[in-house]
Amino acid sequence: MRIATRLHTPSSESATPHTAYYRTGEALRSRSVGDVVLTATLAVPAPPARLLADWQREIAQQLSLEPGDVESLPLARARMRWPDYRQCVDAVADWTRALGLAEVLTASEVALMACRGARYHHDGAQYGAAAFCNLFLSEDCGLDVHFPHTGQRIPLVRGTALIFDTGQPHAVIARHASGFDAADFAGAQNCDQVFLTWELPVEDARLMQALHITLDTDPATALRLDQAQEPEQVWYHGAPATVCPRTGQCIPTPTPNP
Repeated sequence: MRIATRLHTPSSESATPHTAYYRTGEALRSRSVGDVVLTATLAVPAPPARLLADWQREIAQQLSLEPGDVESLPLARARMRWPDYRQCVDAVADWTRALGLAEVLTASEVALMACRGARYHHDGAQYGAAAFCNLFLSEDCGLDVHFPHTGQRIPLVRGTALIFDTGQPHAVIARHASGFDAADFAGAQNCDQVFLTWELPVEDARLMQALHITLDTDPATALRLDQAQEPEQVWYHGAPATVCPRTGQCIPTPTPNP
C-alpha cells in the first residue's frame, strides 16, 4: 500500500472562513469547515469484469447519468459479485488507522456511488455532521477532484482515497480543464467513476484534529437559525452563499427584501 503525505496547499481562498451550521440531536451547532484534504493511493484490486459490466448497465439503464450527476449504486448486489470487496474496505481501514483515526471508518456507514464528473458543490447542507471518506474504484480516465478553496487537484486513479470536510466545495473535472464543463463528459460513458464512500462523524476528536475543524465557532448564529427552524447550511465570510457549479467560487446569497 502506497500512502501519500497529507496534501494541504493553502491559497488565498483557503484563508477565508467557511462556517457550517449542522444539526446535532435537536439543535443546530456551528463549526469551522476543515481546510485539509487527506489523500493516498491505495493498492486495491480491479473489480471483476462481470461487476464492471453490471455497473455500466446500471448507470446506462437505471441511473441515466448526465454530465455532473452523482448517484448511488446498489451495494448489496455488487458485493455478491465482488470477491475483493473486503480487501478494498480493509485497505481504507488500514490507511485511516495509520492516520491516527482508529476505528472511525469501521463504525461508519458505507455506500456505493457513481458519477459522470461532478459540478462544483459542497455537501454541508445535507451531511454537515460528517466528513467523507472516498475510495475510487475506476481506472484513470483523465479526471481530477478539484478543491478550489484549498488549491488542490487530485488525480483520480484506481485506489485514490480521500478524506475531506463535507462543507468544502469540490468537483470532478477534466484534467485539462480549469473548471467544470459538461461538454467534457457528453456521451463519454468511459468517464464514469465508481467509488465507495463513508460518512465519518465530524465530532470525532481525532478527525477534527486531522482536518483542522473547530466546534462552536458561531453559537449565536446557530441559535438564531435553530430558533427560526432553518436547515443545515454553510456560510462564507459570515453570510449565506452558494457555490458556482462551473467555477467553485462562493457567491453571496441575495437577502430577500423585507
